[in-house]
Formats: sequence, C-alpha cells, structure tokens
Amino acid sequence: MENDKNRFIAELVHDHRAALESFLAQRLGNPDEAAELVQEVFIRLHRLETPEQLENPRAYLYQAASNLAVDQLRRRKLHFRFLAREQRAPEEIELASTSASPEQILAARQRLAAVNEAINTLPFKARQAFLMHRQSGMSYSAIAEELRVSVSSVEKYILQALRECRTALENTEGVQ
Repeated sequence: MENDKNRFIAELVHDHRAALESFLAQRLGNPDEAAELVQEVFIRLHRLETPEQLENPRAYLYQAASNLAVDQLRRRKLHFRFLAREQRAPEEIELASTSASPEQILAARQRLAAVNEAINTLPFKARQAFLMHRQSGMSYSAIAEELRVSVSSVEKYILQALRECRTALENTEGVQ
C-alpha cells in the first residue's frame, strides 16, 4: 500500500515538478521560492492518506500550488509593508539627532537598549537570521542556506525579530 502511494507520488513529481516550478516562478517572480513551494505541494500530497485515489491529481497539484503562491504573495506584501515602515524610522531619528537635547539623547539610548534586549531574547535562529540580514546584509536565500532552513522560515524569523523590536520600542515610548 505504502509502495503504491510512494510510486504514485514519484510519478507525479517526475511528470509535473518542472511545470509546477515554471507556473509558480511566473506568479512569484522568484524561481527559488517556486521550487520551495513545489516541494511543499508534494509534501502536502504525501500527507494525504490515499493520494492515488484523487480524481484529478494534476488539478490538486495546481490548486495547492496556486493557494501556496497566494499565501506567499500575501506574506511578502506584509513583509515589505513592515520593512517600509521600519526604514522610515532611521531617517526620523537622523533628523532629530542633528540638534538633540540631553533628554532626546537619553531617550534614544533607552530605545536602543530596549531593541538590543529584544534582539538578545529572541530564539537563536531568529536572532541569527535577523543579524545576518541587518548587520551583514545577507539575502534571505543565503541566510536559509547558512542556517539550513527554508527561505520562508528566514522570512518568519526576521518578521518575528522586527515585531519584537517594534514592541520593545512601543513599550519604551509608553514609559516616557
């Protein structure tokens, strides 16, 4: 029974992997993400109890791929929106620091300490991914390779770090 399932899935992988990757690469504009999502599609197929009984396995593959692409595009949009907000903050700080009062300097130091504390309390992989990206300027795919995780995991780690930093800043500003 398990052999039939594995043989069926292996045949689908052989017949449809390249076409699915091409389909997703067009939708996402990123062949690496497409390959990763295709892998996820086949993992989901394997999790089915009896995938060989699907009425139209090709339709299942493309529907699952399409759903994953939509989810990925939503995550990407949220991520870029969040990064755009984060990138505006340094400009505001730079303008304020040209004629900063002692109170402003103290507040900036407190905010910096809060952010550092938030980063230091992150789980190891989230902290590493964030620092590799922000300090070393590494791409998500390079970080994923270094940490031996998926690119989507790297995205989640960095979003987690950014959320923690944002929370730390909001808490610091609420105290003042």
